[in-house]
Order: sequence, then structure tokens, then C-alpha cells
Amino acid sequence: MIMKIRILTADHVREVLPMPKAIEAMKRAFGQLSAHQADIPLRGRLATEKGVTLLMPAYLHQSRELAIKIVSVYGDNPRMGLPTVAGLVMVLDPETGMPLALMEGTSLTAIRTGAAGGLAAELLSRKDAETVALFGAGVQGKSQLRGVMAVRHIRQVWIVDSSSNQAEKLADEIKSWPSCPGIMVTRDSREAVSQADIVIAATTSLTPLFNGNDLRPGTHVTGVGSFTPQMQEIDEITVRRARVVVDSREACMAEAGDLIIAGAVISAEIGEIVNGVFPPRRNDQEITFFKTVGVAVQDAAAAAAVLAEATERGLGNLVSLS
Repeated sequence: MIMKIRILTADHVREVLPMPKAIEAMKRAFGQLSAHQADIPLRGRLATEKGVTLLMPAYLHQSRELAIKIVSVYGDNPRMGLPTVAGLVMVLDPETGMPLALMEGTSLTAIRTGAAGGLAAELLSRKDAETVALFGAGVQGKSQLRGVMAVRHIRQVWIVDSSSNQAEKLADEIKSWPSCPGIMVTRDSREAVSQADIVIAATTSLTPLFNGNDLRPGTHVTGVGSFTPQMQEIDEITVRRARVVVDSREACMAEAGDLIIAGAVISAEIGEIVNGVFPPRRNDQEITFFKTVGVAVQDAAAAAAVLAEATERGLGNLVSLS
């Protein structure tokens, strides 16, 4: 038997995984995670003299989606014209263990993380939310905004970034999107937060980006940037004022400085809300905070969705390994 594997580029991933489809994949992934219907072995870590490679496998029992993501982080790469972070995702057949596809992982990660924020906004923001304060004008900030715009009619966005050039660049790009909202670039966090229905934090900041006292009742906050116990994008005031929802209790209490430093009480996993164990937003005055550090089930579900659509369309290159 000839063994073939489908090779998919970043362009393929972006083409076949629009944000609404990615959000549906995240519902599937988080629902199974919280129902204990997913296997996520401990993340493997292999260091060299120059960087580190991480291996993140996951298997979703109900949807039978099996994949492993390999991410390398090498700080000197930009000197050689290479990205600091490079990633691949391999999809495997759960029946046979045979490899089915190999796809570019950086674009997949950006989309699935933005989709997690979109799902959180769908469940936790007010249905009439229409203004966004976006902290971070990088790849993830853009993806998070796309996620929110997939579930809410956004008419105004404030972009806050330490780099004015980066913020203006993103503002210009957003203006080319269909149904483009109004865009304001500012360095005044209070101006942005005090007018926002949804606040997105997608930076590498080690310290809080805004004062939680500036949040209006009914605001939803999503935090995606901090990923170590020492990092704190979101301040303790926000955490105390908000109903806290996470992607994974175990992962967030091990990695999310926003929650660890504040001694947060977690109300629910987002998968528990998807599964109906806990309610979504309870009233229009409630402040909600969704914290995500990323879980491998997201990659497995997103990659399976990419492979299914790419196979149906005949995209990618089929390579024989036999």
C-alpha cells in the first residue's frame, strides 16, 4: 500500500479555515476537554545550545481527531532572516497511526487562538457589544479582533500598542477588511478601556496594561498574551471584579501570571459553558474575563478541520512516503 501525506502551506491553512469554522472547531475541542474526553500528554521539551523545540500532542475521543504540533523557538533566527518561532502540525489517523497531513503551524496557531477569543466573546460578551479596545497590534492581536468580529457587530476599535508604527500598520490593514469598523490609534489606555465593551490583551507585557477600575460594568476582557507565572497583562483589580473563565484550569493555574498573582477564583472552563454545565454571561452588568494559555486540543481540532476541507477541495501536495 502506498502511504501518502498531504502537505499544506500557510496560505492553504488560511484559505480553508475561516474564523467562523475555526470557532466551531474550538467549541468541539473545549467541550471535549472539559468533558474529560481528550488526552493531552505533558508537553515535551527539547533544548539545544541555540533554542528549544516543544512537542504538543492531543487526541479528541468523540470527534476522533489526533495531531501533534512541533514548535521551535530560536532567538537568534532573525539575524539569519528566519522567524524566531516556527511550527508544524502533523495529523494522524487514529485507526492506524499513519500520518495523513503535515501543515504549517504558525498560521494555524494564530487562527485557533483568535477563534478561542471569538468563542469567549460569543459566550461572555454582551450581545450588543460594539466597541473594542485592542492591546497589541501583532499577529495575535489581529487574529483576536477577527475572532470578535466574527461573533459581534463591531463599529469602533481603539488600538493601543507601544509601537506607533505597528499600530498604524494594523489600522491601515483593518481599513481594507469587509465591514470595517472605525479605527482609533491611541497610547491612552484609560481612553480606550473606558469606552470599550470588549477589551483584548495580546501583548508580551510583564506588567498590567490598564487599570481595572476603568472597566465599565458589562465589559468582557480576553487575555492571551501572558504565558508564565511572572507575566501579568491583566491587573488584580480586573480579576477581582470579573467572573473568571479559562480554557483549562490546570494549564492556567500553572502558567497564567494574571491569575496566579491575583489568587484568582476560577468560575468555569469555557468547555463547561459550551457543554451547559455553567451558564454563559448571566446579566448585562457582569464583567467577564477569559484567560487562555493555549491547549493542544485546539491544534488537533483546527488541523482536522483544515485537512477535511483541503481534501475536499483537492488542495496541497500529496507526497508518497513509500
